[in-house]
Amino acid sequence: MLIAGSLILILLAGIFLLPSPYAVNISLGDIIGGEAPDTSVVDSRFSVPEGFRINIFAKDLTHPRVIRQLSTGDFILSQPRKGEVTFLEADKNGDGISESRHNIIDNLDNPHGLALYKDWLYIAELGAVGRVKFDQKTGQTTGEYQRIITGLPTDGGHWTRTIRFGPDGLLYLSVGSSCNVCIEKDELRSTISRYQPDGSGREILATGLRNSVDFDWDNQGELYATDNGRDFLGDDFPPDELNHIVSGGFYGWPFANGDNVHDPDFGKGHEAEIAKAIIPYHKFRAHNAPLGITFFKGDDIPALKDAAMVALHGSWNRSVKDGYKVVSLHWDKDGRVEEKDLVTGFLKDGNVIGRPAFVEQGQNGEIYITDDFSKVVYRLTYKP
Repeated sequence: MLIAGSLILILLAGIFLLPSPYAVNISLGDIIGGEAPDTSVVDSRFSVPEGFRINIFAKDLTHPRVIRQLSTGDFILSQPRKGEVTFLEADKNGDGISESRHNIIDNLDNPHGLALYKDWLYIAELGAVGRVKFDQKTGQTTGEYQRIITGLPTDGGHWTRTIRFGPDGLLYLSVGSSCNVCIEKDELRSTISRYQPDGSGREILATGLRNSVDFDWDNQGELYATDNGRDFLGDDFPPDELNHIVSGGFYGWPFANGDNVHDPDFGKGHEAEIAKAIIPYHKFRAHNAPLGITFFKGDDIPALKDAAMVALHGSWNRSVKDGYKVVSLHWDKDGRVEEKDLVTGFLKDGNVIGRPAFVEQGQNGEIYITDDFSKVVYRLTYKP
């Protein structure tokens, strides 16, 4: 697609123009991706905790991103570069592999976020959010696709638009910044906003979020969002973030990074804003690129009870690659977070075979992980 090609050119141009202190370790192959690993590679290379097993659930996709499970146990999947939302049939014969797939809707503008509400399928495109009547049992739509939120910014970078319905029945939407660091002109940039299910009544909930690609509610109804920090301040700063989202909250960007450290480009003269900024609830390593987050529901996997699973997409702007794994976040009784590895092996000895993007919990506790590098969906199961 045109936008994907343009983004690659912009990214490569930026890399080659960087001053020497900000060396990066990236190739065109790191951007385009590779083929799905075979079973022997998956079995030998990936590391998961005791009792878990990982396998490829679906492959030969087109840079898959957001995956959501239907009430039937089947799935819907966004493939932004293909402009398509796809139906993935559940594993019906017990081999751990999706039985079939078909196109639900196509000719969309970089569809990314997906949400289900009553009998509607909601889709977040680059410049709009639309919905269409959807039968979860058949995986088919009826009637016309309607764009109910329009005018989302389409210029600049950070093209993903993610949506979820909250416990309050409202539609939440994240829109990233247009740049690495700048003063935005569009008020929707670097925010999470919310709407009525028909797209009316916009309220900007939180600001100063450079690129919160995903968000979810914990089992107590508290909202948390991942956030990608700015680039080109070195290998180890600023940290990427998990933020506790509250109504009216400001989270620092572009004036401050991490624990409200003043930004060298935009911090001066904005001391008052920085003083009000909410610091990260948890800090990931710099440039790990946390994308999808899902809180584990239920008791199917005791080790993940109430934990959040986060896909670390991996760095493109460090001299030594880092991230490229799925982690779990565990809250202690005092509210502190411990980060543990859940799936590793996407990166080994500098070699990348995958970039986890989004995480979804299945009805029976299994976990599904999209990988937009090797163009697969992984399935993580647990048997004590």
